[in-house]
Amino acid sequence: MARTAIVVFNLGGPDGPDAVRPFLFNLFSDPLIIRAPGPLRWALAQFISRRRAPVARAIYAEMGGASPILQRTRAQAEALQAEIGEVETRVFVAMRYWHPFAAECAAEVKAFAPDRVVLLPLYPQFSTSTTASFARVWTGAARDAGLAADTRIVCCYPAEPGFVAATAALIRESLARIEGDRTPRLLFSAHGLPENFIAAGDPYCSHVGMTVAAVVQALDGAKFEPSISYQSRVGSLEWVKPYTDDEIRRAGAEGVPLVIVPIAFVSEHSETLVELDIEYGRLARESGVPQYERVPAVGTHPDFIGGLARLAKEALSEDVPVMPDGGARLCGTSFGACPCRAD
Repeated sequence: MARTAIVVFNLGGPDGPDAVRPFLFNLFSDPLIIRAPGPLRWALAQFISRRRAPVARAIYAEMGGASPILQRTRAQAEALQAEIGEVETRVFVAMRYWHPFAAECAAEVKAFAPDRVVLLPLYPQFSTSTTASFARVWTGAARDAGLAADTRIVCCYPAEPGFVAATAALIRESLARIEGDRTPRLLFSAHGLPENFIAAGDPYCSHVGMTVAAVVQALDGAKFEPSISYQSRVGSLEWVKPYTDDEIRRAGAEGVPLVIVPIAFVSEHSETLVELDIEYGRLARESGVPQYERVPAVGTHPDFIGGLARLAKEALSEDVPVMPDGGARLCGTSFGACPCRAD
């Protein structure tokens, strides 16, 4: 039996207050995040990380001083390992901007000596700023580690049935807590991107729309009004709209109960536990939203973990290096940043 390594990867987060600024520097020095020439990008990353570090430390202080994302991702990896249940398959964890970095993970994978490697993002929707960024650094890390195994990457799975089923099940639980006769607004909140990323052919917003459409279909019979918004914008650039905070204010002005869904996040971290729960929860109260419910991230929900296992097996069954859910390209030809073949 072929020996297989599955690398699940996510953004990462600081593991203590002293790690906040270097984590931010790593984030903003990524050429797929700050699209500027090398020396200018380095200077910008230094400036932004220094300026944002105090605010970010306050955010992480709300969670005990560190991000929980590595702990949550390891729990997902353990659940996936148990779901696959094969001795010759091992699940590894890598993060993009903090430990364990791609280089650390590649060294562990090399020691395992696999015949095949599957890179499995914990980003259901593809973006150049997330999945493509990790794939870029993994290539160099694997080369430096001497890891030459056959490698495939699952590039996206915006409407994967297990992910959709887990999301829908968690939404139904939150909808059941809505009181009164007013139809609640189901606000699907995704991490935002600058408009220029989308103009350059990034399919992320299109994928978010695919996810929302699939989840709405799975919620057939439930009573709600669906809407999409984008959160976590920084800097002076124009970001994709509508903004989540504006949609919360609108719900308050209209007196509409709000159920908010972190549709692009599969594990709890600062954007859910602090931004959605604390900051936007406060905004909802101040804006007059009559009831504010936040749907949990899918985490280790069995349907989601089962979907990840299926995606990994599907990637191994096809002889292509880049594998979207279902095997066929999901993006139209106008999305030039899609990593899949156009045919």
